[in-house]
Amino acid sequence: MRIPESELIINGDGTAFHLHMRPEHLADNVILVGDPGRVAMVKAHLDSIEAEGASREFVWATGRSHGNRYTILSTGIGADNIDIVMTELDALANVDFTTREVNPEHRTLEILRIGTCGAIQPEIPLGGFVFSHISIGCDGLLNWYADRDKVCLLDFEEAFKKHAHWCKHLPDPYFVRASQDMIDRFADCTVKGMTVCAGGFYGPQGRVVREGLALPNMLEDFESFEFGGYKITNFEMEGSALAGMAAMLGHHAGTVCCAVAHRYHKGALTNYKEKVAELVDLAIERLAK
Repeated sequence: MRIPESELIINGDGTAFHLHMRPEHLADNVILVGDPGRVAMVKAHLDSIEAEGASREFVWATGRSHGNRYTILSTGIGADNIDIVMTELDALANVDFTTREVNPEHRTLEILRIGTCGAIQPEIPLGGFVFSHISIGCDGLLNWYADRDKVCLLDFEEAFKKHAHWCKHLPDPYFVRASQDMIDRFADCTVKGMTVCAGGFYGPQGRVVREGLALPNMLEDFESFEFGGYKITNFEMEGSALAGMAAMLGHHAGTVCCAVAHRYHKGALTNYKEKVAELVDLAIERLAK
């Protein structure tokens, strides 16, 4: 079936509408970062660069390290941007940009998001690395897709809504597991995480500046939630959309974050660049396995 121009916009130079990448630019190993400025830091860890580009907050570079090919791509902030990034990455991998038809053989991408987060549990150290085995989407993005229930942990969802006294005005939360392939690569070197992926930085993460919260006890309720052998470990803003869309589209994906704030101890790691660089080295090494 041919995909109409209105549904998948391809630029005149043959690139995806937002990412400005052509199919040949995309490596099988993809590293996602939020901050466009972080692409330069990550690509400095590669041995060579073969192509690069930028459009709005989407900055990318493709190159090699120790013979392995990687694409590094910034997403900006939030699940809405992950919707754009994952849809266009999948199209670059699995749609013929000339005929607009889905390729007969599926290409699977290995996608790792490297980010920063706020820790919730007291035992997680500032500067520690948390891999999100399970992500909790509080943004509502996955609820727009037909196969949402097929990739979500429905028993977790019901237990969480009851425990957190979920407000009727908020989107239904969704729980989705990272690719087991990705979990296995990072299991021995990171904290086992169940991560709240919030729809914003302030109120949706329990921060109060001038306006109160719909869930006034959310930090205490999130910290005390336990189900299926998991506790909520940290906050970030993109991993649930990544894990959910990857699962629906047939890719391996996960999120690993450096804890730069501690919501339990009320502390922050302001000079965290060295720890993030250490995490980048680890990510490149583990993606190559």
